[in-house]
Amino acid sequence: MSRVRTRFAPSPTGFLHIGGLRTALFAFLFARHHGGEFLLRIEDTDRTRYVDGALDDILESLRWMRIIWDEGPGKGGPHAPYLQSERLAIYQLYASNLIQTEHAYKCFCSPERLAAVREEQKRMGANPGYDRHCRFLTPEEVQNREKDGVPFVIRLKVPEGGETIFEDQIRGTIRTQNTIIDDTVLLKSDGYPTYHLANVVDDHLMEITHVIRGEEWISSTPRHIILYEAFGWTPPAFAHVPVILAKGGGKLSKRHGATTVKEFRQKGYLSEALLNFIALLGWSLDDKTELFSLEDLISCFDLNRVNKAPAVFSYEKLDWFNGIYIRNKNVEELYTLLHPFLRRENLLTDEELTQCQEYVLKIIPLIQQRMVTLGEVSDRAWFFFDRHFKIKDKEALIPKKFHREDTEKVLELTKETLCSLTSFQKEELESAFRTLLEKLDMKPGPVFMIVRVSITGTTVSPGLFETMELLGRKRVLKRLEVAQQTVKTIP
Repeated sequence: MSRVRTRFAPSPTGFLHIGGLRTALFAFLFARHHGGEFLLRIEDTDRTRYVDGALDDILESLRWMRIIWDEGPGKGGPHAPYLQSERLAIYQLYASNLIQTEHAYKCFCSPERLAAVREEQKRMGANPGYDRHCRFLTPEEVQNREKDGVPFVIRLKVPEGGETIFEDQIRGTIRTQNTIIDDTVLLKSDGYPTYHLANVVDDHLMEITHVIRGEEWISSTPRHIILYEAFGWTPPAFAHVPVILAKGGGKLSKRHGATTVKEFRQKGYLSEALLNFIALLGWSLDDKTELFSLEDLISCFDLNRVNKAPAVFSYEKLDWFNGIYIRNKNVEELYTLLHPFLRRENLLTDEELTQCQEYVLKIIPLIQQRMVTLGEVSDRAWFFFDRHFKIKDKEALIPKKFHREDTEKVLELTKETLCSLTSFQKEELESAFRTLLEKLDMKPGPVFMIVRVSITGTTVSPGLFETMELLGRKRVLKRLEVAQQTVKTIP
């Protein structure tokens, strides 16, 4: 095998989708596994669908995922430029060459005529496609139309008979009858290439050995093979990875949840977890191994273990992965990762983050085990910060089968017990509450619930005694007093 060179060639027509990320990852892993090179090329010739900010998002998302290109935007390389909009003269030259070798021709058909042809084909029940009207124009007819300034596109001359065959590295031999392939437009009237021409020319000039892309491009590959043959070039190997479906079937879309890398990042998914999860959408090492670092994936990945069946995107499975990776972080790492989320949710300002670092570092172990995403930090930790604290679940202060007087007794005796302690550590708190329960002659469940809601404002929180120790005696007593006042307002 010659030195492996793969590429990822997204169009900046939107933010990087999870399907594009999976394609980029597979191409990157394959190149790294074989000691080859991975290129990034931006296919930005469709100016009508260009989205501002999409290019920056693609670059930033790939960097965040540690999918780093050897050649491409921002890095350069021997095959620059890597933006197709800066390579127009190259495509125009190769399109002209195809005309000279009689593998392409100029088509002067107007949009109105093409629309009429499609309508007639539809009426007759025929396959839609160009009827090759201009393919057989004489040189004089072509010259006259050009002289009259009639706009034209350049179309590929698809062989009129036979079949086009290629070997897919995942799916095996794929055969297509040439009669069902229309004469594809290669160069538009504005001088911009279509995907088919630019893709083939660039893959050849950039010495790509393996084209790894989504299965939606299978139907386009015969056109590309014909183009390679017209140029006299050897095609690269092709591998079309399976489509990603939503749970229950159908295309993954916003109605199912996040679909772009940026959205997952904003929700608080870790890049390592997302990468691990995405790698297993259509690929597996065996039937039991699920946790992979990037280095593990590079070591193990090859195309022979890519499945041709559709992959199913499970948000629940991604949450499971993310929870594992969060729990495996050390406190200092997680503290740094949580910074933007603490700021975004206004839990702490930049100044407070610096002032309260030691306090936050103590909070993290209490919430880490139950966190699924970094974005949950507000839901898990808001009550640790006084300016956010309030009793949200007021009714829970009076548990089922309890009366107001029972709760008032619990709160008053709890205050007395906590005031008498010489230490406010978890172990001493546990011991003190065992004595308190005997004095109250009540079951621990409702008593602990009253105290939990009083000091955290909610029925769900980390361990009661760990939370009390971190909050400290002064803060806990103050919140118990607030709870005493709140109980009086409950009907």
